Amino acid sequence: MTFSLLFFYEGKEHMNTEKKKTAEVRLQKFLADAGIASRRKAEEYILQGKVKVNGQVVTSLGTKINPDQDIVYYNDKKVEIKKKKIYLLLNKPENYVTTVNDQFNRPTVMNLLHSVPERVYPVGRLDYNTSGLLLLTNDGDLTYKITHPKHHIDKVYLATVKGIPSEASLNKLRRGVVIDDYKTAPAKVEMIHTSSNNATLQITIHEGRNRQVRKMCEAIGHPVIRLKRIAIGKILLGDLPVGKYRSLTPKEIDYLKNI
Repeated sequence: MTFSLLFFYEGKEHMNTEKKKTAEVRLQKFLADAGIASRRKAEEYILQGKVKVNGQVVTSLGTKINPDQDIVYYNDKKVEIKKKKIYLLLNKPENYVTTVNDQFNRPTVMNLLHSVPERVYPVGRLDYNTSGLLLLTNDGDLTYKITHPKHHIDKVYLATVKGIPSEASLNKLRRGVVIDDYKTAPAKVEMIHTSSNNATLQITIHEGRNRQVRKMCEAIGHPVIRLKRIAIGKILLGDLPVGKYRSLTPKEIDYLKNI
């Protein structure tokens, strides 16, 4: 009996130790899970000295905390994990920025999110003049997964370009073109529509560099007139009206989590 009790308490102590160990998370992940920002942006906030743990400013990206024991502040406001995860798909209009705040007071996509109960933030970015599919969530792990280059998630755009590119020009995009001193990965390119003065191309890439599609089209001499993202992986924009949003379906959420 004594042995059994001793084994029970030792086992319980072991489980408590394991629980305490697994409860620790990196500070930037905690901030992302709490909906403060993406994990990469949270790292910037830490380095800028905007984050405190138990009253002390922390600037080390290697810092780990126990969410059940440690108290975290961002800009002197207590940070708490939101229990409910929100996953939204927005049809972003042109002339909106994909940031929470804009230093030039331009309209942001956050202005379009009426009646959303939790704070969410954009997954990646769309240019100010680019419309279409934008994901927003307060799930930091999912944001990290979708935006990390190693996952090679296809992003599909409809690009209306000036003039009508030749097949040779389209093949340049398919092989990769040099922009900003680097060569882009091969893209999938289809001619969707032509008129007397311009053409509409469907361009699929998995990279996410700044203004990449626009720069690619400029590199072949056919600048973009209008650009719209219509898919991220298997998540489709569909017929969602411009400026409107919807919740992702459970099937769509599972797909993204299992990429």
